Amino acid sequence: MAAARPPRAAIWFCLLAGLVGYLALPWYAIQDTSWYEALPQVFGSAEGANGLMQAAAQGRRWLFIGLAGLLVCAIGALQPPGRAQGRWLLAGGFLGFAGLAVSGFLIGARGWSVAAFNTQFGELAINQFGIGAGGFVALAALLLLGAFGLARLGFFKGDLFVAGAVVGCGAIMALFIAYPVSKALAGAFIDEDGGWSLGALVARIGTERIWGLGCVVGDTRCGVAWNTLFLALLTAAGTTFLGTLMALMAERGGKRWQAPLRVLALLPIITPPFVVGLGLILLFGRAGVVNQALEAWFGIEPTRWFYGMPGILVAQLFAFTPIAFMIMRGVVQGVAPSLEEAAQMLRADRRRAFLTVTLPLLKPGLANAFLVGFIESIADFGNPVVVGGQFSVLSTDIFFAIVGAQYDQGRAASLAWVLTLFALGVFALQRGVLGKQNYTTVSGKGDAGIAMPLPDGVRRTVYCIAFPWIVFTVVVYLFAFAGGFVQTWGRDYTLTLNHFKTAFALEWGQFGLVWAGTAWNSLITTLKLAGISAPITAGLGLLIAWLLARNEFKGQGAFEFAALLAFAIPGTVLGVSYILAFNVPPLELTGTGLIIVLCFMFRNLPVGVRAGTAAFKQLDRSLDEASLMLRASTAQTLFHVVLPLLKPALVAALVYSFVRAMTTVSAVIFLVTAENELATTYIIGRVGNGDYGVALAYCTVLIVLMSAAIALIQFVVGERKLGRRRAGSAPAAHHTLEELA
Repeated sequence: MAAARPPRAAIWFCLLAGLVGYLALPWYAIQDTSWYEALPQVFGSAEGANGLMQAAAQGRRWLFIGLAGLLVCAIGALQPPGRAQGRWLLAGGFLGFAGLAVSGFLIGARGWSVAAFNTQFGELAINQFGIGAGGFVALAALLLLGAFGLARLGFFKGDLFVAGAVVGCGAIMALFIAYPVSKALAGAFIDEDGGWSLGALVARIGTERIWGLGCVVGDTRCGVAWNTLFLALLTAAGTTFLGTLMALMAERGGKRWQAPLRVLALLPIITPPFVVGLGLILLFGRAGVVNQALEAWFGIEPTRWFYGMPGILVAQLFAFTPIAFMIMRGVVQGVAPSLEEAAQMLRADRRRAFLTVTLPLLKPGLANAFLVGFIESIADFGNPVVVGGQFSVLSTDIFFAIVGAQYDQGRAASLAWVLTLFALGVFALQRGVLGKQNYTTVSGKGDAGIAMPLPDGVRRTVYCIAFPWIVFTVVVYLFAFAGGFVQTWGRDYTLTLNHFKTAFALEWGQFGLVWAGTAWNSLITTLKLAGISAPITAGLGLLIAWLLARNEFKGQGAFEFAALLAFAIPGTVLGVSYILAFNVPPLELTGTGLIIVLCFMFRNLPVGVRAGTAAFKQLDRSLDEASLMLRASTAQTLFHVVLPLLKPALVAALVYSFVRAMTTVSAVIFLVTAENELATTYIIGRVGNGDYGVALAYCTVLIVLMSAAIALIQFVVGERKLGRRRAGSAPAAHHTLEELA
């Protein structure tokens, strides 16, 4: 049964928002001035004027297109709901939006943005700057009104919320993922003379350095493409395996292991990547503890065996296993105990029930964890730089092509194409493995069963592998962060807190408390920007996952690929693409904190999408359908029925988005400024100056802060309640749909 149509209030709200954008807010962004500081100028003739004044008094006539679109939509709003109303809304919304968007890209700060237009139409005397608050609100309102028109015409089953969500999310991903990335990748087709040529791409990627198989026939090296692919496959398999074992240990093992396991498993993800690399070097480097011990005990001369493929693989396993753990933990939680109990009642022992019931139900999570691990590996930059040695991968080659002496943007774009094709291939493979099979385990009927203990063989395997890995993690971190508490690592091991004082000193001055430490500015900026981006990233990721899992619409495959595209592109290329795309109108964001927030959001968006997709595959559609039959709207169903059952996925998306925003390096290293310095760039600066003590002290503070943030997120979001009883307890009352709603 279809959901009841929402009232016309949504349409009138968007019309009102569009008028507010045109009349009450500055249309353009003003340099060094925030939008609310420019509010007194909205009816003046200065740069801060509203859209109406810009069009009527300053000669920017093209801005009347949006007002005309709002007028057409207002006529449609007066019509009764139906196809006629849909035509008015579609015409007014999309034509107004398209007119403003096209004029924004064609007319820049110096007139025509396309040189050919100066010859065709003559030079344009009037220009325009980057879009401001007014333009953004008006464009968003017009876009949603056009989406509502599609719904009234019968698309998206007539649901205004779904239509607005699909069109809105699609436009956001097109603007902040597809547009900048395509602008950067287009450089692969530009030859040395500045012309477009497919041969330029072929010449750049069809080389021995990229595709050579010398290591197979006895030579020393393979091409960087094969290096990247083999490393990514090993990393994805290893992180999925270890993450699954940790999830089983946390959810099906003894209670005493759950809390410490969750803390230790998250340690690698809340640490800047080069810290893990430094700890591994202190252990396995040429002068590391392991090599020194082998020389002292067995006379084995120290070598550089760790640098290269082994070092990168171990470092990536440390870095990306926690992501797989967070994805798999929610999936393990969602396995219905009643299915396992039914198998045991049919005389299947625990081992057989685990292999034939539990393990197959983990398949969506395993596939998603493998996909995320693979894409993370091919896009990783920090670990290969720290411990890669002479072992080259595509991400490092791209970095040096951009920042090295050669500055070959075309070569960097060509290598990025190879990474994109690798990611697309694994994505297609994952879709083929999952197919159309059903993995629903959480339904509206309730499930008060007791989760089956792990079979003895599985339990021993879990403990024999996961526990040593956790101990190994502790050892690496003890070595890495000891440097923050000693005077000079390798020479003077005297305990000291001077490094912490240098970074985070607090003093009382003439006017009160003084933030005297050199790291305070970067820490406060990072916390602010990460705190803004994390909830938006998590919310947008879960919304996209819901659209993909619960709705069918044209272009759904392209929609999902766009959501994952940011992970397939190395962070360095994403940062450079943002510089190229958002340095000129219509979006002038370079040098602002907003561009860093956007980079955080869309770099980390795919994890929220994949975690949500895996969780949605376990929720029975009858939950949604029953809520809609009880006359709840689609939005009410999403927020009051579905979202409470997605708390593990929400926690995973929030935690990952926040900590990766706090620790990311490659994606934002080109976007920071003196006003918006981040923690990782500060640490890199200290490492570059050889001041490892302050750098490691800062990392220790970051770990403490992010651990507290993760605990706060877990406390605020809470745990998912599935109405299951614990061993030895009385059966819990089943939640009815009315109680959930």
